[in-house]
Amino acid sequence: MRALRKPAPGPGLELQDIPEPTTGFREVKIRVLRTGLCGTDLHLAGWDDFAAAQLHPPMTLGHEFYGEIVEIGSGTATDESTADDDTDYLSIGQRVSVEGHITCGRCRNCRAGRRHMCIRTNSIGVNRDGAFADYVVVPARNVWPQADTIDPDLGALFDPFGNAVHTAMQFPPASEDVLITGAGPIGVMCAAIARHCGARNVVITDLSDYRLSLAEKVGVTTVNTGREDLRTVMHDLGMTEGFDVGLEMSGAPAATRQMIDVCNHGAKIAMLGLPKAGYEIDWNKVITHMLTIKGVYGREMYDTWYKGSFMLGSSERLRNEIRGLVTHRFAPEQWQDAFETARSGECGKVIINWEE
Repeated sequence: MRALRKPAPGPGLELQDIPEPTTGFREVKIRVLRTGLCGTDLHLAGWDDFAAAQLHPPMTLGHEFYGEIVEIGSGTATDESTADDDTDYLSIGQRVSVEGHITCGRCRNCRAGRRHMCIRTNSIGVNRDGAFADYVVVPARNVWPQADTIDPDLGALFDPFGNAVHTAMQFPPASEDVLITGAGPIGVMCAAIARHCGARNVVITDLSDYRLSLAEKVGVTTVNTGREDLRTVMHDLGMTEGFDVGLEMSGAPAATRQMIDVCNHGAKIAMLGLPKAGYEIDWNKVITHMLTIKGVYGREMYDTWYKGSFMLGSSERLRNEIRGLVTHRFAPEQWQDAFETARSGECGKVIINWEE
C-alpha cells in the first residue's frame, strides 16, 4: 500500500510502498478515504524539537482521517454476543472517524473517566503508524461510527472540529460576547460553534486577511488587528463593557495580552493555541479582574464526540460552514504540494484524498 512516512530522523517525508497492516486483538483495519493536514504534521515533517522528542522513525504520519472498516480483529464487539468491551458494535463497511489519542485505561484519570488527561497517552500518526496511507489499524475503542449525513470531507475534520467543540464549550457561550483570537481552521470552527450556540456577538481576530475571509463566511465579526482597533469594533457592536468569554486559538503572546485587556471583569478564557515559548501577561489584571484562564487539550473522550455529532447532525448550516473550511484537495502523490500549501497560511483546511 501507499504510505507517507518519516523514514529516518531529520526533515522530509517519503511516499513509500509498504505491506498492509494486520489487525491485532480488539483492533480494526480501516481503508482510508480522506485525511486532513494538521499543524502537528508540519512540525513532524520539518523535524523540529517537538518532532525529535515525540516521533521515532520509521513512522507513518496522519491522525485526522475518515474511512471504511474493512477488517475486524478478534475481541471486538460486533453484536450482543461479542460485546465484551466498551466499544460500539462495529461492522465491515462502516464509515468512521477515529479519536487519535490512545489512552492507557489504568492511570487515575482514565479510571475516573477523564481519558483525555491520561498520563500515558499515545497518538496515532505520532507515536504509532498513522493514516497517511491506504490502510491503518487502530484500537476498536477509538473508532467513531459516522452517520450518513457526514460525508468524507466532514468526517476527516472531526478531530479538529472536536478540538473546537471542546474549547468553545468550556464556558456556555449563549447570550455572551465571545472573542476568538486566531482565525485558523479551528478558530473559525469555534466561531461557527459559538454562533450556533446562541452567542450575542462573536468577534474573531487575526493578521491574515485570507483567514479572516473564511471567518466572514460563518457570519461573525472579523478584525485584522494589524490595522483595525478592536475597541472601536466593540463600540460599534454596542458593547459597553468587555467580552464575557475568550477563546485563545493563536498561540500568539500579543493576542493573549489583548484578550486579557478587553475581557470584562469575571470573564472566562479557554486556551487551545500552543505558543512557541513562554511569555509574560498582566497578572495584576487577571487577579484584580477575577479572570478564569483554563487550558484545553484535544477532545474530551468521548463526550466531545457526542456533542460534535449532535451539533452537526442538527444543523445543515453548521455542516456547510465546517465543510466550507476545506479549501484545497490533493492526491497522495501530490503530498509535497499539500504540505507547501498548508505551510503558506493562504489556505483553510487541506485534504488528501486517498481514493485517488
